[in-house]
Amino acid sequence: MFSKKILAGSLLLAAAPLTLAEVELEQVLVSAKRISEDATRLPLSFSAVDESAIDLIGHTHVNEIMQQVPGAWISRGNGQESLIALRSPVLTGAGGCGSFFTAWDGISLRAPGFCNVNQLFDANIEQAGRIEVIKGPASAAWGSSAMHGVINVLTTAPSAGAGQQLALEAGPWDYYRGRYQYNDVHGDHGISLRLNATTDGGYQDAAGYDQQKLTLRHDYSGALWSFTNALELTQLQQETGGYVQGFEVYKDSRARRKNPNPEAYRDTWSLRAYSEASRELDQGRRLTVTPYVRRNQMEFLQHFLPWKSTERNGHDSLGLRLALHQDEGQVTWSGGLDFDYTDGWLTEVQDQPFSANQPQGVHYDYQIDALQSAAWGQLRYAIDERWTLDSGLRLEHTRYDYDNRGEAGAVCGPEATACRFFRVADRDDTFTDWSVNVGISRLLGESHTAFARAARGFRAPDTSELYRLQQGQSVADLDSEVIDNLELGLRGSLEGVLRYSASVYYMEKDDVIFQDTERRNVSGASTDHLGLELSLDYRGEGPWYAGIDLTSARHRYANNARPLGVGGNIDGNDIDTAPRLYGSARLGRDLRPFYGRPGVVELEWVYMDEYYLDPENQFEYEGHSLLNLRVQTALAPDLDATLRLTNLLDEDYAERADVGFGQYRYFVGHPRSLFVELRYRWGQG
Repeated sequence: MFSKKILAGSLLLAAAPLTLAEVELEQVLVSAKRISEDATRLPLSFSAVDESAIDLIGHTHVNEIMQQVPGAWISRGNGQESLIALRSPVLTGAGGCGSFFTAWDGISLRAPGFCNVNQLFDANIEQAGRIEVIKGPASAAWGSSAMHGVINVLTTAPSAGAGQQLALEAGPWDYYRGRYQYNDVHGDHGISLRLNATTDGGYQDAAGYDQQKLTLRHDYSGALWSFTNALELTQLQQETGGYVQGFEVYKDSRARRKNPNPEAYRDTWSLRAYSEASRELDQGRRLTVTPYVRRNQMEFLQHFLPWKSTERNGHDSLGLRLALHQDEGQVTWSGGLDFDYTDGWLTEVQDQPFSANQPQGVHYDYQIDALQSAAWGQLRYAIDERWTLDSGLRLEHTRYDYDNRGEAGAVCGPEATACRFFRVADRDDTFTDWSVNVGISRLLGESHTAFARAARGFRAPDTSELYRLQQGQSVADLDSEVIDNLELGLRGSLEGVLRYSASVYYMEKDDVIFQDTERRNVSGASTDHLGLELSLDYRGEGPWYAGIDLTSARHRYANNARPLGVGGNIDGNDIDTAPRLYGSARLGRDLRPFYGRPGVVELEWVYMDEYYLDPENQFEYEGHSLLNLRVQTALAPDLDATLRLTNLLDEDYAERADVGFGQYRYFVGHPRSLFVELRYRWGQG
């Protein structure tokens, strides 16, 4: 095992030194304090994926684009479903989404306390202008859920003369996608429109989907006020393929295409809109006022449970962000107030009889009024030309007003012996939390920055953890989860051609919420997380370029809080679905010197280490290694073609491995697949 990891790490590192355009040292980051700022000396670990990379990869699932972010792994489920790992193992349940802040232009994709593990499909990442990722507890500008990090999907700003584009794409198993974009500026007004629609027949039986996304942004620059107005709509109708069961069944060419749950489905839609108004005040101060709305609904069959109930949920939100920024040269500070009010609801209904303990009928039916309010401040002090101090503090209050719309108490059939479901009586719950961060950076010469940072993050319990109780638990006495992070980092540029970023971190997480052996939602688990993240990007004057993104980490249980169904002492064990090494490497060449027209060819290697599937570390997935090939070229001045060949060597692998009800089970990886896209452009200025 050890030699395999050394070999993989050596191959990743060996891919680095090759060649394309000069790299600028200055890096701009919007997500640090939710404003655009020079991040060169920022004591914070972050990554960004720009529009050109998004365009070249042309991902059919967010997993593919996030391979370029060290520390991140978006585990691919069936269709558009996913689970997030960001300086963490892959987390499931409410903790699988509540531990990460996923955002669209800084606005949470789902309301605080109402997250869903698959919520990244609510964002139009396929046509984003940029993806920014903060690793570890974020700055004070971010609140509950920004524990392991932030994934912020940014819209494309209007650009004069960008014109219009229409792209049509086809792939295997009846995969078709169309994309349109318009981008232009007229006087003080700018418009950016992105629209895409996808239909996929699915690799497995009865496992296709239809998805549509629209993003509209309008910018206005006035004499006094500037406005950014944005709207995003998404819709997904999916026939969901369940796990295939059996040890290494993903290697069976017939069995892996079967869908054990052809009746499963997931339908969801979302809407978000905001209007950001900003103006310059006196003495370098800038005021920003951002009201926003958020709506979404989801319905799906819980095919992963034997009784297969149907869940419907949704929420409507109104929010307001007030922020004041001031740049005094040596001192730069930001502060603000955040408010988010949500009306949310959920029902769970079992249509067919199963047992007295899991009876037919309504399991849960409730409505919740939630209010989150916070005050925060972040300050940067330039001690001298080389040293910079950065610190922040946030205080946040969360209140849930829960209304049970059914009869409170256990939900049981006749002759029940251990009622599975319990409806909580009407109640209110409040949580007050704080986060703090402090970091210091030093400029080493003109091209290198070293930094050290300490930060605390938190998340209030999710509503499903508080009110979807089981096994006779009438009240969930839960605390907010807390994580403490220490890290050292180094980033910069070597001779303007090799940009690098490296960080080492250690995190401790306490009051982790889990289900104990009696199916009670309880606090009290502890975990620790130690890791290294490395990113190299080489682009010189020649036609070649290369890059790697590498993650080496150990995520462990730090006490013997025993999750459901686990016996024995798990203190010190690896957390399940937490590979110790993974990453990707890319080697590319500009085709212009060879072909005479704009174009690029890129070969990508994706590596996934083995990982355990259970807290006792008895079951294991062997890992995998994949190659992907991409070719993009101009066929005519206004016509481009892109060819994407995924899983070039046709490896048998699992996108995600798991153990459930004593059985190995997998979301299977797709075999070698060819996607071809034609793109026509017109109206450029």
